Amino acid sequence: MTSLSLPSKIFLYPNSLSIQFPSQRKPPQRLTFPRNIKIICSATEQPQPRPQQQQQPKKKKKKNETESEKGVDPVGFLTKHGISHKAFAIFLRERHKALKDLKDEIFNRHINLRDMASGFEILGMHRHFEHRVDYMEWAPGARYCALIGDFNGWSPTENAAREGFFGHDDFGYWFIILEDKLREGEKPDELYFQQYNYVDDYDKGDSGVSIDEIFKKSNDDYWEPGEDRFVNNRFEVPAKLYEQLFGPNGPQTLEELEEIPDPETRYKAWKEQHKNDPPSNLPPYDVIDQGKEYDIFNVVSSPEWVKKVFAKKPPLEYWLETRKGRKAWLKKYTPGIPHGSKYRVYFNTPSGPLERVPAWATYVQPDIDGKQGFAVHWEPPPESAYKWKNTHPKVPKSLRIYECHVGISGSEPKVSSFNDFTEKVLPHVKEAGYNAIQLFGVVEHKDYFTVGYRVTNFYAVSSRYGTPDDFKRLVDEAHGLGLLVLLDIVHSYSAADEMVGLSLFDGSNDCYFHTGKRGHHKYWGTRMFKYGDPDVLHFLLSNLNWWVVEYQIDGFQFHSLSSMMYTHNGFASFTGDLEEYCNQYVDRDALLYLILANEILHVLHPNIVTIAEDATFYPGLCEPTSQGGLGFDYYVNLSVSEMWTSFLENVPDHEWSMSKIVSTLMGNKQHADKMLMYAENHNQSISGGKSFAEILFGESREDSQGLKQSLLRGCSLHKMIKLITFTIGGRAYMNFMGNEFAHPERVEFPMASNKFSFQLAKRRWDLLEKGVHRDLFSFDKDLMKLDENERILSRGLPNIHHINDTTMVISYMRGPLLFIFNFHPTDSYEQYNVGVEEAGEYQVVLNTDETKFGGQGLIEDNQYLRRTISRRVDGLRNCLELCLPSRTAQVYKLSRILRI
Repeated sequence: MTSLSLPSKIFLYPNSLSIQFPSQRKPPQRLTFPRNIKIICSATEQPQPRPQQQQQPKKKKKKNETESEKGVDPVGFLTKHGISHKAFAIFLRERHKALKDLKDEIFNRHINLRDMASGFEILGMHRHFEHRVDYMEWAPGARYCALIGDFNGWSPTENAAREGFFGHDDFGYWFIILEDKLREGEKPDELYFQQYNYVDDYDKGDSGVSIDEIFKKSNDDYWEPGEDRFVNNRFEVPAKLYEQLFGPNGPQTLEELEEIPDPETRYKAWKEQHKNDPPSNLPPYDVIDQGKEYDIFNVVSSPEWVKKVFAKKPPLEYWLETRKGRKAWLKKYTPGIPHGSKYRVYFNTPSGPLERVPAWATYVQPDIDGKQGFAVHWEPPPESAYKWKNTHPKVPKSLRIYECHVGISGSEPKVSSFNDFTEKVLPHVKEAGYNAIQLFGVVEHKDYFTVGYRVTNFYAVSSRYGTPDDFKRLVDEAHGLGLLVLLDIVHSYSAADEMVGLSLFDGSNDCYFHTGKRGHHKYWGTRMFKYGDPDVLHFLLSNLNWWVVEYQIDGFQFHSLSSMMYTHNGFASFTGDLEEYCNQYVDRDALLYLILANEILHVLHPNIVTIAEDATFYPGLCEPTSQGGLGFDYYVNLSVSEMWTSFLENVPDHEWSMSKIVSTLMGNKQHADKMLMYAENHNQSISGGKSFAEILFGESREDSQGLKQSLLRGCSLHKMIKLITFTIGGRAYMNFMGNEFAHPERVEFPMASNKFSFQLAKRRWDLLEKGVHRDLFSFDKDLMKLDENERILSRGLPNIHHINDTTMVISYMRGPLLFIFNFHPTDSYEQYNVGVEEAGEYQVVLNTDETKFGGQGLIEDNQYLRRTISRRVDGLRNCLELCLPSRTAQVYKLSRILRI
């Protein structure tokens, strides 16, 4: 029997394709970022302090150096881990300089980065207070822009803006105003500031009070008696002044005008004349100049009066009463573009006229049955608009994520809706013990069979599942159950569709995407974003913020980062050499976008969760951006599911390598606490493969003689794989919908190859009622409950002290829990010795072989409590003698410590 210890080292391809390092979440920072700062750092070693006698006096800080620059080191994570790689260190420094230059460029057009990420506040359709809807779109290659739809008979001239005319700026943003229409017999308002409250405060302002009454009431409350005397009598002041200077019969012409004393003399004479006047509540302002050419006047006043004036508040509450409410709006106007209207944007371009679905549209009906796609104006009346009930749940220290696809979440062979998911699936997720859901395929896409990864409209929830308000209800109900809602976001590429997508949006090939070969994915037929363009960044960063602000999303998994970070789209061999992460195939602009995305999201929304899905494990994925990292909270270990699939399909059970299992599950030990693990997700079944249950069980089912041997094997391995994957890795775990009860069928979306059948585009929830699937679900629930009670995922990394490839046994400690696995297909051990550090009594808290989990119950009740033996095993001071049936695993908890 041999033991394997895992030293702290760098694990490279194939187990882990790059270097990973631990990091701590930094506190939220301000949205003002330093610029033009010269940072000197070393990628190989820490600078040594100078001797005391040679220390130089401290230099003064440069004027542009701020407090936020402290701790910024472009190669900080390399220095922290003692990694010396000159080319990569130079690349990180150059990338940091490029980031500062990019921020400078952004600040030339935006007040701050929050403004940069809030484009949805002005682009697209927006209701304006002054009974109108404003529309803005970015189309720099267009010569003419108009809105067409059923609201204007699809006319390309009725609602238009022209280049050089109303609504076109130098950056290519078009602006169109859609005025609400006066009803027959109604007249326009006389007051230029009159507002009609279409959206907010349903009936506010419909008091019937006239504007003259409101003005009189505001004046009466604002002015004290006599204060408005000179406001109401405009010429009284100059007439009085003239009479004071020249008397009642003063000169009427310049010739009659005598020499006027200097201002100071006049002022003193006037003060002497009025020294005995009674007190007045009029402003005690006296004006006098100093007789200088540049001196217009000086004001002499009492401090008490100034304090009194500044303490007064203008009567804004009365001005708000001039805003007419919803009832008055309905009486006077009909909307220029009614709720539910179908519309598109019309461009005239050098290549001719074309129509597009607006890029910032929030509700879209894609191309269906050969009909052209269109946007739907979503502006429900306030009495029917969705109102949020619940707040964001607190982000847990460990994530147990339930990955879902709304369309296939039902048991019927059809596309399920948001409402179906809310009513049927969310309660199941809560019962199963997960604390987060992750949705993919939610953002609008044209073709259902693409699973939602070829996005056409980035600001719209997919209309095939329901309305925007239906999705809000889903998120709100999930929050009410204490579930976080994460979104699988696809910013690494875009659908190549032109009518409903962004490709050739304004008739040019360089609006949102690169031109030529770089603008197309090498294998998937999708378009690649031009991340270096500030307007494209404006679109993508605003999109992230939009989902959080509009739909209360709690976090994102960034899909397929390798597609965007390399010009070869990640389709290259990686050996683990750092040179591969800084060569000519790396898209630096894409990396800058990811850094900005993480910085902005974590500052605007401090509790946001960001997850990186990158098959190449780019160095520094989860390192702070201030230390040269990309700033993600978690990264997905994609190697784990590939290893399990390879073992199940290609390796006989008795040849499984325990050492490879542990090394793959641990990945890079230095960065394992940032790892998100899953045994299988939707990719195994959706990408043409099989689910684990389909591989393990095949056609096996229960019969009258009991469980078949193959079914027993499948059930045992399914539980062991889930248990070790869940408990040995980082702080996050993910399970795909249905895999918790070993869904026996793969997922296959309707397409031409299966004659557009929905037979496999659903979930068999009926299997939970009985048999092995019910038993496996019970095990999965108890596994989630174990983490809830014992905080397994949130603890430090496990101490793996026993790995034996001969006996096929793995054992490790994590907190007070001992995990032990016997993967051997035939050999059972009645008295197997494993080391433990603490002497005491250990109680079984989870056993995969229990009959309620579909096992055989080979361990007797009197074997559930074991006492340590004072014998050194596995380098630890004590040991346990345990009964280990083949293909079983147990979890022991130290229940009582023995003091020797």
